[in-house]
Amino acid sequence: MRRLNDAGMAGFFRADQLKAASLTRHQLPALVRSGGVERVGRGLYRVADAEPTEYYSLAMACARVPNSIVCLLSALRVHGIGSQMPTEVWLAVHHKARAPQPRELRLRVVRFSGPAWTLGVQEATFEGVPVRITSPARTVVDCFRFERLVGPEAAMEALQDALRQRKVTIAELSRIAEVLPSRRLAAALDVRSI
Repeated sequence: MRRLNDAGMAGFFRADQLKAASLTRHQLPALVRSGGVERVGRGLYRVADAEPTEYYSLAMACARVPNSIVCLLSALRVHGIGSQMPTEVWLAVHHKARAPQPRELRLRVVRFSGPAWTLGVQEATFEGVPVRITSPARTVVDCFRFERLVGPEAAMEALQDALRQRKVTIAELSRIAEVLPSRRLAAALDVRSI
């Protein structure tokens, strides 16, 4: 297991990532039998003695759906904005991608296309899994864009809390809202700028 940890695979990994630890796919069944590695889903493995963090579900979801973006309520939670405690992992997939259907996870999937796929998206790592996540300002804008999914109260709370904590500015929100517009957000920002 030390080779896996030394190769930066302390959390979740796929069989094709074993090369980084100088291991082959053929060695994987023996690692699973020995108890050093656990199979947590189809094609997804985890170092057995790795301590799970608060982002365990997010890391697992992003490992299972590698080209996704953590967004909306899950991104709010990561950024420490608002009081929402999502029971599902909120992920965005490209509008042409096949909908992920992992049995072991509760996912809430939305679709992004065009500039929404890249604007305000940051790189991060959870439990050794590289992930993409919407920035605090982008997350607040998305809460208004997808207000019918998250609820108007959650969107307004996200805006107020993000501004109060100084995690976003009205200028940042306005720049993103120019590209990804929302009437209700525009009205809320107009009231705040008076």
